[in-house]
Amino acid sequence: MSVPGHRMMEIAAEPPERPADPAVRRANLRRIFGLFKPYKTRLSVVLTLIIVAAVLGVIPAFLLREALDAIQAKDTRTLSFAAAGMIVIAVVTGALGVWQTLLSNQVGQRVMHDLRAAVFRHLQRLSLAFFTRTRTGEVQSRISNDIGGVQSVVTNTATSIASNVTTVAATMVAMLLLSWKLAIFAFALIPVFVLLTRRVGAERRRIAKSTQETLADLSSLVQESLSVSGIMLGKTMGRTDELADRFESDSLRLADLEVRQRMAGRWVMATIQMSFAIMPAAVYWVGGLAYAHGSAISIATLVSFTTLQTRLFFPVGSLLGVGLDVQTSLALFDRIFEYLDQPVDITEAPHAVTTTEAGDVVFDRVWFRYGDDEWTLEDVSFTVPAGTTTALVGETGSGKTTLGYLTARLYDVAEGSVSIGGVDVRDLSFQTLTDLVGVVSQETYLFHASIRENLRFAKPDATDAEIEQAAEAARIHHVIAALPDGYDTVVGERGYRFSGGEKQRMAIARTILRNPPILVLDEATSSLDTETERLVQEALDRLSEGRTTIAIAHRLSTVRDAEQIVVLDRGRVVETGRHGELLGRGGRYTALAQRDAELGHLAAL
Repeated sequence: MSVPGHRMMEIAAEPPERPADPAVRRANLRRIFGLFKPYKTRLSVVLTLIIVAAVLGVIPAFLLREALDAIQAKDTRTLSFAAAGMIVIAVVTGALGVWQTLLSNQVGQRVMHDLRAAVFRHLQRLSLAFFTRTRTGEVQSRISNDIGGVQSVVTNTATSIASNVTTVAATMVAMLLLSWKLAIFAFALIPVFVLLTRRVGAERRRIAKSTQETLADLSSLVQESLSVSGIMLGKTMGRTDELADRFESDSLRLADLEVRQRMAGRWVMATIQMSFAIMPAAVYWVGGLAYAHGSAISIATLVSFTTLQTRLFFPVGSLLGVGLDVQTSLALFDRIFEYLDQPVDITEAPHAVTTTEAGDVVFDRVWFRYGDDEWTLEDVSFTVPAGTTTALVGETGSGKTTLGYLTARLYDVAEGSVSIGGVDVRDLSFQTLTDLVGVVSQETYLFHASIRENLRFAKPDATDAEIEQAAEAARIHHVIAALPDGYDTVVGERGYRFSGGEKQRMAIARTILRNPPILVLDEATSSLDTETERLVQEALDRLSEGRTTIAIAHRLSTVRDAEQIVVLDRGRVVETGRHGELLGRGGRYTALAQRDAELGHLAAL
């Protein structure tokens, strides 16, 4: 179990983050805008509603001027029309706002769905290698925390920006029409506010990146230490207090980062808000002085202007706030796109073969290694004749499991080829390959669902009768039938309600349902007691009947009847033959057999 150590000190010691490449930032912005492209029709309607609402929104200021002039002139008819106009506009803009909010939220949630689905689907396409080097909690954090973190921006920001920009533009035009001199005075500070906000945004983006990294650490720690295996390990090793201390350390750092993120630029925003409060007083003062010195600015114009100015402050402040949210969300989008840009190193051939017979499985001069490590397999060649069983034996780390993975194309060979029925597995479609090859591994994975759902995962359209037949063939039906809820029994996380042998037989039943012609049995009976091993071996023998089987052996007693035994040593084939032949040679296989005999596994030999 891996747990993040003192991540707090590690992050604190990191050098300041360098600004992102502007070209990359622009590219990511284009990608963000591209998320909305499928919904451009709805967005056009939203934009139209925003423009109409913004234009209607400035009309009451002019009606207010007319009303004030009418009051001075005692013109009740004009006053009534102006008041009625303001009421009608308020009702219409309210209705338009509800419609616009509905459409914008529908678009935002669809974009969120598309983003989540794209990340999850892309992760499904990545090879096993990616997941062996990436913490599960890190993956979960990207999907939940990072994508969840941009939800408000995706859902509200696009329409908020459009609405506020339109409102600001319409209001500024209206202010210029009322009094261009007062308008220039009122607009003077806006560029200063924008520059200050951009500086705050850069700081918040940097903090957001550290926050998401800490969230990922926290998610990994929770996922690993609170799983059934993690809890068992922590309790049996007496490390529960240390795990709790590490969680508290990361949680405290997260709390500090959240405070820093919320306080970043707070003085700047407070200054801006204070300025917004002061500006109307300044306009009244300047306008009042002008009026006192005989200016053409009337009291009605001055009141209408400050009304518009007040209307201007909210969208400008909102735009500045949204700008900060966008800056923060860009760091999250960078992390999301980092996953979407992970290269898919195992791809389907452009003209992949979709049908093939399950003939011989041939390993032809296969070389393979994990990343830049030393070669795991070196120049491995042998053939598994159709309908026969070939056992792979050797010390731990000799490359047995890797050969099984290459058969199912969980990895691709570096050199050479693996072929089925004369067709390179790299030329087979993914669906054809999964139909051809079934894998039963040592570590059985069961979903936190019912037994029936776990078995039906292999064949979604399987009937209850087919499920029971598969369980019967796997020697597990009688165990399931004896349960109070039978096949509807929930297995618990990773199947911890059942023993290792029972889970293994469920996995075998699942594979029987799939009915693949080629089997890879990856040490499926290791770590089992003698009676459980016998039951599992019976199920495996039943499963292997009439199929091409590659059995990765932990105990040599399970493979002595194989038509062919391939002995591996440090990634190379050193011996090939049947059980009796290999024992008579006195070579590597004999040494393995003698060691097993000493451990009591080959008493029958």
